[in-house]
Amino acid sequence: MSAPSGFPAPSAPPSYEETVGINVNYPHPYPVPEPGLGPGGKGTNAPQYSGQPMPTSSPVTVQTVYVQQPVVVFYDRPVQMSCPSCNQVIVTRLCYEAGALTWLSCGGLCLLGCIAGCCLIPFCIDALKDVEHFCPNCNAHVGSYKRL
Repeated sequence: MSAPSGFPAPSAPPSYEETVGINVNYPHPYPVPEPGLGPGGKGTNAPQYSGQPMPTSSPVTVQTVYVQQPVVVFYDRPVQMSCPSCNQVIVTRLCYEAGALTWLSCGGLCLLGCIAGCCLIPFCIDALKDVEHFCPNCNAHVGSYKRL
C-alpha cells in the first residue's frame, strides 16, 4: 500500500531504549553476570524472580461486627419476629399464666363477698392473665407480657 501524496511514508516506532533514553553503546559501570552464573562464573540454581517484590506479612486486622436485633414489644397477641435461638422468622405461640392482675382480681372478689367459688373466675379469663411467648419451632421462651 502506498502512502497518499503529500504525506511522508510512516516509519517504525522507536525502540524501548530510544524511548527511555538508554544508550545501548554505553558500557556498564560494573560487570553484568549472565543468568545462571554465580561469582567466579560458577553455575547456580537460584530461582528467577519476575521483578515483583516478595510478599511481606502485614498484620491482620480483625473487625468484630455486632448485629443488634430490633426491639420486639410483646403484647397479648402473637408477634412476628426472628427467634434468637433458631434464627427463623416465626409467629410466637402464646401461653397464658396467672399473674398479679389475676390474683388481685381474685382478692377483690373475695372482699366483695364472692367466697363460694366465684372468686376463682379470674383464673378462667385469659384477659386477666400474663402472656408468655414461645417459638413454635424450637419451643424457646422469647418474651413475656405482664398485665401489671
